Amino acid sequence: MGDWGRAEYLARQGIRDRRVLAAIANLSRADFVPDGERDAAYQDVPLPIGHGQTISQPYVVALMTEALRLRGCERVLEIGTGSGYQTAVLALMAREVFTVEIVRELARPARRLLHRLGFTNVFFREGDGSLGWPEAAPFDAIIATAAPEEIPRELLRQLRPGGRMVIPVGAMNEAQELLRIRRGQPGLLPRVERLLPVRFVPMTGQASVPP
Repeated sequence: MGDWGRAEYLARQGIRDRRVLAAIANLSRADFVPDGERDAAYQDVPLPIGHGQTISQPYVVALMTEALRLRGCERVLEIGTGSGYQTAVLALMAREVFTVEIVRELARPARRLLHRLGFTNVFFREGDGSLGWPEAAPFDAIIATAAPEEIPRELLRQLRPGGRMVIPVGAMNEAQELLRIRRGQPGLLPRVERLLPVRFVPMTGQASVPP
């Protein structure tokens, strides 16, 4: 069952990309939350998925996906598979999705669920997302669903020139901002846009360093 009503709600909230709205409409968020949270899956709120992690509210998922400006031919790196909901949205919109999750107890159920739902363009890795997936780089787009304190240099390296990264940045107990970073041509500094204040779980793994 798709979430058609949610897509209509998101359109009223300012999401304009029709492909994002169609992806949201063709997924049931209830499939991606624990049984005890299924009744709340239809609310526009973040929900716990266990192991100290959360599934983002649908508006934030839609906004971050829209900010990537995907057209369907891209190779996307996702940092933080979580329960697989954002992964599924990306898989409906991009050619290939490479997703990395550091929490094994989340990574394996997400992989099984996405396979059961028929996604064949998603590739999985368990490990430190702050290191990206260098063997599969460069990527046209990168999205992170956990917040480092500073922009991870290694992720920026794996973004192709002209590519876009959408990532929350900041300490958990301090102000965090959702950033869109466009990598410039070699020798040029990346362009950084501040999209909105957010609150995400911290990105774990190796310490992040600025580019």
